Amino acid sequence: MSYDVQAIEKKWKEQWAKDPIGQTRPTNDGKKYYCLDMFPYPSGSGLHVGHWRGYVLSDVYTRMKWLEGYNVLHPMGWDAFGLPAENDAIQKGIHPKISTERNIARFKTQLQDIGAMYDWSKELNTTDPEYYKWTQWIFLVMFNRGLAYQQEMPINWCTSCLTGLANEEVVDGKCERCGSVVEQKNIRQWVLKITEYAQKLLDGLNKLDWPEKVKLMQRNWIGRSEGVRILFKTKDTEGAELDLPIYTTRPDTIFGVTFMVMAPEHHLVDEIVATDKKEEVNQFRALMNTMAPQERAMSKEKLGVFTGAYAMNPATKEQIPIYLANFVLADYGTGIVMGVPCDDERDYDFAKKYHLPIPQVIDAPGIKTDAHGNVTHPVFHADEGVLVNSGPFDGLRANTEGIKQISDYLVEQGFASRMVNYKLRDWIFSRQRYWGEPIPLIHCPKDGVVPVPEDQLPVMLPDVKKYEPTGTGESPLAAISDWVNVKCPICGGPAKRETNTMPQWAGSCWYFLRYPNPNLDSKPFDPEDVRYWLPVDLYVGGIEHAILHLLYSRFYVKVLHDAGYLPFDEPFTHLFNQGMVLKYSEKSGLVEKMSKSKGNVVNPDEIVKKYGSDVLRMYILFVGPPELDCVWQDTGLEGIKRFANRLYTYLDTPENLLDKDQKEDEEVAKRFHRFLKQFQNRLDHFKPNTAISAMMEWINDVMSQKMQLSADTVEKFLVVFSTMSPFMAAELLDKLFCKSLDDCVWPVHDPVLAHEDTVTMVIQVNGKMRADITVDRGVDQKTVEPLARDAALKWLEGKEAIKVIFVPDRLINFVVR
Repeated sequence: MSYDVQAIEKKWKEQWAKDPIGQTRPTNDGKKYYCLDMFPYPSGSGLHVGHWRGYVLSDVYTRMKWLEGYNVLHPMGWDAFGLPAENDAIQKGIHPKISTERNIARFKTQLQDIGAMYDWSKELNTTDPEYYKWTQWIFLVMFNRGLAYQQEMPINWCTSCLTGLANEEVVDGKCERCGSVVEQKNIRQWVLKITEYAQKLLDGLNKLDWPEKVKLMQRNWIGRSEGVRILFKTKDTEGAELDLPIYTTRPDTIFGVTFMVMAPEHHLVDEIVATDKKEEVNQFRALMNTMAPQERAMSKEKLGVFTGAYAMNPATKEQIPIYLANFVLADYGTGIVMGVPCDDERDYDFAKKYHLPIPQVIDAPGIKTDAHGNVTHPVFHADEGVLVNSGPFDGLRANTEGIKQISDYLVEQGFASRMVNYKLRDWIFSRQRYWGEPIPLIHCPKDGVVPVPEDQLPVMLPDVKKYEPTGTGESPLAAISDWVNVKCPICGGPAKRETNTMPQWAGSCWYFLRYPNPNLDSKPFDPEDVRYWLPVDLYVGGIEHAILHLLYSRFYVKVLHDAGYLPFDEPFTHLFNQGMVLKYSEKSGLVEKMSKSKGNVVNPDEIVKKYGSDVLRMYILFVGPPELDCVWQDTGLEGIKRFANRLYTYLDTPENLLDKDQKEDEEVAKRFHRFLKQFQNRLDHFKPNTAISAMMEWINDVMSQKMQLSADTVEKFLVVFSTMSPFMAAELLDKLFCKSLDDCVWPVHDPVLAHEDTVTMVIQVNGKMRADITVDRGVDQKTVEPLARDAALKWLEGKEAIKVIFVPDRLINFVVR
């Protein structure tokens, strides 16, 4: 009988909407499994097949754990505040609340097409006042612990979004969201002291079952280094002595320092600039202010201006010139660097451009100097170099004893102190936009910045007609006088609300804590719930969130842990990053990430109508290793469709199934239990693509050998098949056995039946597979080698085997010449 995909999937969608399966049981009811997708921001374009890849993968493991008897929590919600949602609303000319509600409705319909086993009673929305009440509460926890401060500072300003951006939201000098050029703008900001948690964030990575790539990205972003802070002496314009601190991991090169460079925006610049250099310096600073910090720092061209001031090199006692340059940032290190042109390519280029001396202080093979001792052919960061022209330290290995002894000397002389430095910067937390959580603070002329009392939370986002960004540095909320003007909670006098809003990350930094009890109104989460459910057992999402969302979430959890609210300090035990789905673009002629602009987006709605959800699920799982990017091929769907129809027809044909009183052939049972073992092993290793291969191989054997299957075998197969293809599995369970999935349990292979007496061994010649042979399990090399030689005779004839590599039960490799 043919498989009527539309009718059957419609039937089960309606059935599960009315009587959902896999719903979360109460807290403490048995062993738990918390599987979580990175919840989407509901954009106007809806889901594409790339979203399906992650959601189907998480559903496979949720279903498996549910059938194994776990109390499963698999929720879904909406990350609906922030720039993406507001920009979408602006493009459509409607209020963000309206566009968000419409988008969520569409997303929810699309998610139900997936057949994923979500518990919709746990649904949450970051724009719900009952949710963002607790987002505001967490901010106040940070504020009261001294982790939030305000500061007028130059920030990354998106010229299109008209708001400030965190450093992590700027990529190659452009806004991560819209791609517009980012400039610098002085604006009052709220900032979170994530730097206070730099070491804890580093240390915590060691205990996480996360991809090494993600952990490395976070380690590099945090950027821990050990070095020294050295003081260079200068004088201000009045003649008073000033300290210019620099941080370096290479104090061994201090005898080669011939200039200093300051960030153009450094607060000490005005105090040292010579009168005759002010106009030139001001012009340079104005130019730098038009560039995003990362853009100018990464520029190939090294730009600078002499300040007219000098500082004393504490090692040589020489006076060296002080410059401003584009490659130094005020918020990185001390905002001042020492120039060592003989050992640093950037400094070398700068020195050459501005005709500064380049003395040699490290001798290493390949370095050449001119008659005056200036380096003409440098070797940068020479690991094998020894110190020269460095006084009493000549002859020391530069990057070992040289670092140690010169550090000791500088510390003893009072010129330096040892320190640990981090690249990580504090998190710019406020946004000059409307669509975000109001920051729950009040500015009082008498009492200063005052937190909104907890019993007055949430601070509601007012409903307004005009919400577009002002571009002035003020949030649109600042113009709503009835909302802004309030009484101070301490003195009762006139005061004003904070008008900046939180960034889009605020609600997603803690949402996983809310899911166990999303309707709790007395607190953000219940201690008993979080003790039982958290941390998340499996977190699935794209690697693009490796730094922003994942780092911020870890920071939030560590703060709440230190404040005594959580018994754990890491939110996600196991992280899995699915690869992207790529497709050929007719516009660019390249295989690349799906996007509207490239015209290569695949809409899953159309595929579901034509092929059904099960076929799309299986194709996405089968297309390749889930952690790698894959290329979408429309033709692949046809192959999966044919497989699904053959499978359904075979199992729905009575003569292929045994009667209850008939015994299944032993070889049939053995083949099934070998499949069951393979399937489980491959799922356990996050290889659902090869798990489907194992399933296809078993089905092919069943059909080619016309195996008659027992009811027990068919039921067990349909249970494991339901992780990949829930609609067809549910239909056949109902039709053949009058059972539903919640009547079933996850099958376990019988080790006796799954044991294989023979194995297939691969035969390689010079590492390339040439043939294979079937031999008894455990057979030795002496027995295998002649059989392998016969099988690979074509590639061995006339050649001498100089080595034979034998791996029992797996392969034999002939190395020939």
